[in-house]
Amino acid sequence: MGDKLKEIDVNNVTWKTIREDGLDLDYAKVIPRPIANILYRELEDTLEYFTGDLSKIKVFGKIYPLPRQQVAYGDPGITYTYSGITVPALPWPMPVLAIRDLLFKLKGILYDFVLVNKYRNGNDHMGEHRDNEPELDPKCPIASVSLGQERPFVLKHKDARKPGPTRKQIPQVKINLEDGSILLMNPPTNEVWYHSLPIRKKLPGARINLTFRKMRGKL
Repeated sequence: MGDKLKEIDVNNVTWKTIREDGLDLDYAKVIPRPIANILYRELEDTLEYFTGDLSKIKVFGKIYPLPRQQVAYGDPGITYTYSGITVPALPWPMPVLAIRDLLFKLKGILYDFVLVNKYRNGNDHMGEHRDNEPELDPKCPIASVSLGQERPFVLKHKDARKPGPTRKQIPQVKINLEDGSILLMNPPTNEVWYHSLPIRKKLPGARINLTFRKMRGKL
């Protein structure tokens, strides 16, 4: 698969830029459908998702099963803590390394950690949150790679979530994440905007999403 991804002409990628108050996004359909299909199947054959306590999440002090499947990979010794759970970075599998190499060719960033989520159907989802954990490099964009079922990705300004009269009427931003697409969430997006992947029962297909991150202090 690495050879197939190397065939992509990164100089011929057309990026769509989305800018709002505190929002800085770049989006492009980078991986052609035939290559995306092969990559999806290879990930299906390779990845083994977390089970047990690592397949759960803490919300307001209560433990719930994750409404999706999840696994993490990265450089030796890395862990990532979010929503009350700490996940270890398993050794990089070859197809995930090939995607990391593609991102390096695109943006010159060598990511050292990735969180992989599989949405088995339209009921699997992710609630509103920000990826602003202290161990993340605040100067580096988070790169989100989507394969499989197209799903809407919704962003909401933090001031639009405030209760009562302090709430601001700021429209949400919605992006349809296509098969083979890459979304870059540039700073300060994750300080200001929450994002989610809502339930979509009319979109029953499976989807694999890989969010590549750079840890603070890693060169």
